[in-house]
Amino acid sequence: MENIALFIVALSMILLVPGPDMILLLQTGARHGRSKALATALGLAIARGCHVALAAFGLAALLKVSPWAFDVVRGVGAAYLFWLGLKMFKPGAAGALHTTRTADQAIGWQTAILRGLLTNLLNPKALLFCSVLLPQFIDPRIGSVPVQFAELGVILVVIGLSFDSVYAMAGGWIGHWLAHSETAQRVQQWLFGSLLIGFAARLAFVQQT
Repeated sequence: MENIALFIVALSMILLVPGPDMILLLQTGARHGRSKALATALGLAIARGCHVALAAFGLAALLKVSPWAFDVVRGVGAAYLFWLGLKMFKPGAAGALHTTRTADQAIGWQTAILRGLLTNLLNPKALLFCSVLLPQFIDPRIGSVPVQFAELGVILVVIGLSFDSVYAMAGGWIGHWLAHSETAQRVQQWLFGSLLIGFAARLAFVQQT
């Protein structure tokens, strides 16, 4: 129980740090509405579940011992974030907030979920994060290791989804607040786009640890 409490605290602190997942949720909520941002949060949750499963089966170790595999995932992930950032600069992207229904229909549910899934799934640091964090809170003396791994994995996905849902709702509030100011819409468009491109650049040059 003490290990689980420490795990939740550590995970919460990490989820409060701004990253591409948070920026994507805020931007999606502001541009497309809360419902599509929550769909993006679902995609992120699915990706985290995949990372937990991959870490449990030891596939995360492949990224540690195979530089080429790490570089491939890193390169694709950085390119995807860069592409998302560029899309935010498209003409009319900010103005779409004037008509909330049109903005909400700008992307479908599948696209919103897929964006969240790919943003997290194509980040090799997220997979390595799971493979490093989870074992620290597993104690073979108190029970089955696979069961403990599964329990921590479920907690990670649930806590992550909770935080992401808050960010999605916050993004929706930002969109509502910006709806009456074209200048503010343009600022958020360039801010979120620049941040995602910045995260893409950081991911492109990140090194294995």
